[in-house]
Amino acid sequence: MADKSGAANPAGKIIKNDAEWKASLPPDVYRVARKQGTEPAFSGKYHAEKRAGLYRCACCGQDLFESKTKFDSGTGWPSFYAPVKTEAVSTKQDFSHGMIRTEALCSRCDAHLGHVFDDGPRPTGQRFCMNSAALDFEPKAADPKK
Repeated sequence: MADKSGAANPAGKIIKNDAEWKASLPPDVYRVARKQGTEPAFSGKYHAEKRAGLYRCACCGQDLFESKTKFDSGTGWPSFYAPVKTEAVSTKQDFSHGMIRTEALCSRCDAHLGHVFDDGPRPTGQRFCMNSAALDFEPKAADPKK
């Protein structure tokens, strides 16, 4: 389990240097979330996850996506059409690998989550293509009334 603590500035950002992140995260999470890595398609633990629940940042624990916005994009990565709150995910241009893409980041700790594309379903038309290693999933508790 990753250490989700760290200094927070007045804006609520989690501030850690690279050595602190490396020491507090499992190697796969560090490689993807802090070094802008990508896990191979269909290899992540959440690409086929169907249970109801909440996806959080694997680095800081911020709520990012709800399962109700998850869809099967056929790409092999967990895909969502919207974050839990617009402010939860920030974006920036990514010019790596000879491509121009929009990188998705956790707005609280700047973890690399994946990329955003404009080929998603309604209502947003967006596809937040995420790496499982950058996410923690919390299944929804069973309804005791059922």
